[in-house]
Amino acid sequence: MALTRIDHVMICVPDLQAGIETYRRIGFDVHYGGVHPGAGTENAIAFFEDDYLEILGIRAGEQGQAGAALVDFIARGGGLRYLALQSDDLAADVAAMRRRGVDVADPTDGGRRTPAGQELRWRVARLGAGNPLPIFFIQHLTPLAERRRTVPRPGEHPNGVLRPERAYIVVPDVAKAAETYARVLGVPVPRTEQGTVIKASMVVFNLGPTGLTVAEPAGPGPAADALASRGPGPFQVLFRTRSMDAADRWMREHGMAPPARGIRTSGEHAMLVPPRDACGVSIGFAGPA
Repeated sequence: MALTRIDHVMICVPDLQAGIETYRRIGFDVHYGGVHPGAGTENAIAFFEDDYLEILGIRAGEQGQAGAALVDFIARGGGLRYLALQSDDLAADVAAMRRRGVDVADPTDGGRRTPAGQELRWRVARLGAGNPLPIFFIQHLTPLAERRRTVPRPGEHPNGVLRPERAYIVVPDVAKAAETYARVLGVPVPRTEQGTVIKASMVVFNLGPTGLTVAEPAGPGPAADALASRGPGPFQVLFRTRSMDAADRWMREHGMAPPARGIRTSGEHAMLVPPRDACGVSIGFAGPA
């Protein structure tokens, strides 16, 4: 029983094709993923080594099936809506959460039909009203090797991205939020760090090779901008890349403004694509030049 990683991040957009084109300009190898039967939505996928980025849109005329909450989120500009955390035993994880007093629903079946007609299956569990956090839990029933075959070149991206490394959620009170996330995730509260690029006090919950980061603005910067413009919620994803210069060059060659560069708390260089250029999401890159 374990939550093993951030499985994927969900970026919701008003126009799926426009979202695909935007993320291709950023250097992601994005492909149309297919439809979610009965859910009123469709998506596109950028697959990495073991995880992926999802761009989600509502199918034309199916707003009623998609639900009022998603329709409203997209109407307010869309952006990063949920972080999906991968479980290797969802039923056991749900039972453990309930023993800790977490309000979480029973696992339910989900799926997607690819353009080639392949049915991908999974189970998901969502938090209830007692814990309204922007995360949910997923256990894939379709093996990873089969899921990777749904895209032509899984893990090969012009920007050199290998995997998502961290996803960031902005909150007004990091100490209070960290206690809630720790109880839901079943782990101790991490020590507080200072995020020099996002300008925030933050705690990082390490889930396998990925980190779920909860951040409170400590001054003007990306975290403060996100909280002021959108309120609490996910706002940034940091990706590990083989070459930041290659990512920078690809974006310049495809008509994007040069990403801003900074230095992380670790001393490593990073660069950031602002929300206006990435469908309402801050997209970060870290790695060798």
